[in-house]
Amino acid sequence: MLENCRRDQWSVGDLDWNRKPRVMPKDDEIAIVQLFTDMSGIERLAGALFREQERRVTDPRLRSIFESFVKDEVRHAHAAQMLADFYDVHHYKEYRQSDSLTAFAPHFVDTIRYLSDDVANAYIVTGELILDIALLRSINDFVHDEMSQEAMVLINRDESRHIAIDYYMSEYYGSEEYHNKMSARADHLPLEHRTRGAWAFVNMLYRAQPFIRDVFFDPMTLVDPKGKRLRDAFKRIQLLGQKEKHARRPFTKFLRVLQGGMDHPVTARIFGDVIGRIGGVGKEFMGRQYDEAELERARKMSYDELAHEALAAKDVS
Repeated sequence: MLENCRRDQWSVGDLDWNRKPRVMPKDDEIAIVQLFTDMSGIERLAGALFREQERRVTDPRLRSIFESFVKDEVRHAHAAQMLADFYDVHHYKEYRQSDSLTAFAPHFVDTIRYLSDDVANAYIVTGELILDIALLRSINDFVHDEMSQEAMVLINRDESRHIAIDYYMSEYYGSEEYHNKMSARADHLPLEHRTRGAWAFVNMLYRAQPFIRDVFFDPMTLVDPKGKRLRDAFKRIQLLGQKEKHARRPFTKFLRVLQGGMDHPVTARIFGDVIGRIGGVGKEFMGRQYDEAELERARKMSYDELAHEALAAKDVS
């Protein structure tokens, strides 16, 4: 993996920016330019999260891998902004990152900084799966020109490495070894550290749903109106969270309680909106996206097999 990270580096200058974008209706052009503008911010946020993981790991190879991921995300952010400029043919408006994104980002980074590694990885793998399996593919299909295709091939190649490592880390964070390590560490964390982590987490949850709605869900109604890819991404996220029969970490237990509430007809009817708000993705996607056969199959698969299946989904129309 480290060899691949070093070998597959590229530059935005490798792309051919001399082409002309295809003609789009006004509303489509505005939506695509805004989408790429927000994507630039999302990629920089992902880079900040990978830098935090780089800081925490002790294995020198993993540290180098995460360091390369930070470089990937900075490059993706640069490419996304250049794509926004490329498709901004008519300059219908002044574009800036969505307010919900800029409000969410600092609290998200603080949550990752002060809470445990498994929380960081859970959010990273969630974002990567939504971005890679659903959003990027759908944007590319919608734009449907050579410029987008060339950029997405390179970005997707990087994202495939990221997802493979996300699943690898998920296996470690779900292990008894990691649980015991964090249980021992929690007793020694200063009160100020735990307080700041809890405050950041509450603020992040409060701002998560507007961010996810504006940056992921609303754009997907344009580029993936049936929502098939988005539901597939959430199914893989949920199956990964349910991979182990018994949740060890508090955050995993918390997510399972939320999903369990949505799966129960009474609590879903009474508290569905509240659960969806806390989960950040709305009640439609907090509910179970898989069936029992899929869950049983996922639990029999290795994390590596699950990662390969997720990556293979990118090639499915």
